Amino acid sequence: MATSEVLLIEAVEGLGGEGDQVTVKAGFARNFLLPTKKAIPVNRSNRKQIEALKDRRAKREAKEIDDAKAQAAKLSETQIGIAVKTGEAGRMFGAVTSVHIHEKLVEAGYEIDRKKIHLEQPIKELGQHTFTVKVHAEVEVEMKIDVVSENPIVEPEAEEGEAAADAE
Repeated sequence: MATSEVLLIEAVEGLGGEGDQVTVKAGFARNFLLPTKKAIPVNRSNRKQIEALKDRRAKREAKEIDDAKAQAAKLSETQIGIAVKTGEAGRMFGAVTSVHIHEKLVEAGYEIDRKKIHLEQPIKELGQHTFTVKVHAEVEVEMKIDVVSENPIVEPEAEEGEAAADAE
């Protein structure tokens, strides 16, 4: 199979990022990468352009990491609470999932992809729980969520004990 060395001008999913020098099949380069201006052929005259693209990519990635760290700092200070319906003895109906957490974060004004919220398992108990948000490939933040009941919790044993005390 014939191959070509190309320099990616912009990121191509599954292939590489901006400034990467990759070897691809000649047809893929000739029919897709070069006509869509996603890559240029590698030769001696393009060496300066390779260095410029690598510098630009490094600056962009550094800025993205700084922005992600700033967002992570804001997220770590954010408190989230979710009220759920409960039955007897405070047992929850259903569970709190990353979808519910995502909705609360959007309400709080954060633009985070739902898939970047990681719960070990869906939350099925009241109380405070922790989860992680992957803000960037290199930046994660651990957050806490309070799961509380919408309605007052009535203990079934307490009702029977009070009824017996009232009868005496």
